[in-house]
Amino acid sequence: MSSLSLYDTLTRTTTPFSPVVAGKASIYICGATVQGAPHIGHVRSGVNFDILRRWLIKSGYDVTFIRNVTDIDDKILHKAVHEEMSWWALAMKYERAFSAAYTALNVAPPTYEPRATGHITQMIELMEILIEKGAAYAPGNGDVYLEVRKLSSYLTLSRQKLDDLQPASDADEVNKKDPRDFALWKAAKPGEPSWPTPWGPGRPGWHLECSAMAHAYLGKTFDIHGGGLDLVFPHHENEIAQSESAGYGFAQRWMHNAWVTQSGEKMSKSLGNALQVTEILKRVRGIELRWYLGSAHYRSMLEYSEVALDESAIAFRRIEAFLNRSVEIVGALPTPVISSAFADAMNDDLAVPTGLASISENLRTGNTAVTDGNKALVAQSANEIRGALEVLGCDPFDAAFTQSAGADLTEALDGVIQLALTQRAAARERKDFAASDQIRDGLSALGITIEDTAQGPRWSISRSEGE
Repeated sequence: MSSLSLYDTLTRTTTPFSPVVAGKASIYICGATVQGAPHIGHVRSGVNFDILRRWLIKSGYDVTFIRNVTDIDDKILHKAVHEEMSWWALAMKYERAFSAAYTALNVAPPTYEPRATGHITQMIELMEILIEKGAAYAPGNGDVYLEVRKLSSYLTLSRQKLDDLQPASDADEVNKKDPRDFALWKAAKPGEPSWPTPWGPGRPGWHLECSAMAHAYLGKTFDIHGGGLDLVFPHHENEIAQSESAGYGFAQRWMHNAWVTQSGEKMSKSLGNALQVTEILKRVRGIELRWYLGSAHYRSMLEYSEVALDESAIAFRRIEAFLNRSVEIVGALPTPVISSAFADAMNDDLAVPTGLASISENLRTGNTAVTDGNKALVAQSANEIRGALEVLGCDPFDAAFTQSAGADLTEALDGVIQLALTQRAAARERKDFAASDQIRDGLSALGITIEDTAQGPRWSISRSEGE
């Protein structure tokens, strides 16, 4: 079995993962700016890095996983005015919406989930270090800026040239030494929230919070910093500038997931093409949406369409149907196992599409074994499929799915359908095939597919309610 190698955005190379502390993996992921309901572009990052975390754990690492919440920024303040509510109430409203979306998609909670507003002290301490080192300055109006021209390593992540950049738009240029300097701290404005600092009341700049929180929870140097591709510049670039200017080793590897797109454009609220998670979950189940979002390589764009989502859901249901049939044939399945083919795929920079090919091969082998009556091979195929699905967060036997409120509804639905199937069987026995077909067609119209097997009729959901 190969060892784990991961791509590094900074070096543009795939190299073996070598943690700062042997046997441990420390990860910081930029989480949500909670100014609106999550769309599937937002939660793709959650799914992708949850898969990374699951694979590291499966590989034997003790993982500390930090995902922050940005609960104060310009967008939140603007949205709070628009929705006529307090900024902190709006932030909590949408933080809960993100948490619900993560739960629906079986994204495990982070080890710690710090909020920006809970770490003002750490931000002030970091600014004091930066000013003392001559990397930052306070012009006297309450703002604090980082002086980017003093940093020879600035823009190494995005590989841009400083003189090609547009001036930073986060503060009054009159107070800057260079128009490209960015704000660490923003002076208080009338009616806006603020916190006291040695330089005057104000609120944090977007970039400062992550440097301060990563240091607070993971120390000066940690293994992996991740987030969406759109964060490379300016956010992650400026995090590096702040942290390295303070003398931190900071992230040893940078990982970025690509976007969900529609018609080739990044999914975002500004483009008006956002698809909220709650709406998509009316079409498919959470496990099916997760399967879809996690099926592409994390560094590849995922072009969304309803057709692609439906095809992905149908493909997953075939896998799920085989697993359910396996339980009927062999009884309770033993502990899931990881096949060498799937492990090699995941160790190659989380090559999920290659891993899915190994699942498909197991599925073909397993279905053939069902036909041949080879119980041992059915069990082996099912266990290797489940081993892969555990890592992908899509095991239908996972308690996150089987013990949810939806599981209670499924149990009730199963009882109703079984009653209909009993009536259908009685009609067939008395050779009333018209009545039998009527029951089958009625169930089909509701999205329920009936399959007659040697073990008796079985049902599955062929489409989601409301399609």
